[in-house]
Amino acid sequence: MTTIDRRQFLQLAGIGGAVFISGLNANAAEPGSDGAKAAGEDFFFVQLSDTHWGYEGPANPEARSTLHKAVAAVNALSDVPDFVIFTGDLTHTTDDPKERRRRMTEFRDIVSQLKIKQVRFIPGEHDASLDNGAAFQEFFGATRYAFDHRGVHFIALDNVSDAAARIGEEQLAWLSSDLATQAKDARIVVFTHRPLFDLAPQWDWATRDGKLVIDLLMPFANVTVFYGHIHHEHHFTTGHIAHHSARSLIFPLPAAGTQPKRTPLPWDAAYPFRGLGFREVSAQRNSARYVISEFPVLRS
Repeated sequence: MTTIDRRQFLQLAGIGGAVFISGLNANAAEPGSDGAKAAGEDFFFVQLSDTHWGYEGPANPEARSTLHKAVAAVNALSDVPDFVIFTGDLTHTTDDPKERRRRMTEFRDIVSQLKIKQVRFIPGEHDASLDNGAAFQEFFGATRYAFDHRGVHFIALDNVSDAAARIGEEQLAWLSSDLATQAKDARIVVFTHRPLFDLAPQWDWATRDGKLVIDLLMPFANVTVFYGHIHHEHHFTTGHIAHHSARSLIFPLPAAGTQPKRTPLPWDAAYPFRGLGFREVSAQRNSARYVISEFPVLRS
């Protein structure tokens, strides 16, 4: 397979919601590592969101192809990402538990073709809200977790398994305990599916107790949140915490308040991938700020 660079990857048709981060380890090193060497090494990961495997409908007549294209594009990268993370709505909702597991099986089989050692997942409400995340855990493991990578502390939160869109007291206690191990200037990246702030509660674009999560994160100087769910690009800050949404792999949704209902934007055969796109995020050395570049998806 011909290799492609990151900018070419951003321009591949039919793939959305990708995030690249490099240089995140600029000010910290992993325990036991050579600090000077670690500080000089960049890394990046890929975020894909809202694949909705199993969706069939007019909002994307090519729904059966986009996930396959995404996997092929990641595998064709000339630089191998350190890990890939899918931030929810891996599959499209269904009331049938057997069909839910069939879709998860197909999704898992497709993404197993990724030539990346570390592939991580968090659920979306389409995956988890009808059974409290039971099927998701069978296929993909824990719905919340934390890990460290090259001096960055990553936290994945579950704000979907509770059908009421809550993090919940038990998970808040877990998060508080996890954060207690971090220095106040630690580099922290948080993944969620729903936004933690009230973007559009009437459209289910909120987490009911998200403010409690933000309050726990606020004492830390270097926090960035990446989420999915809203199927379009959006940037917001709560205090010094930046929140960035990823575009979808399946269909775009409108910006909050721009139309009466939260319905997908119509498919345009002349511009079939309009509203799907990619993002490149880089962290400058000796800076906690992230530089974000958005790219449209071009038709192949």
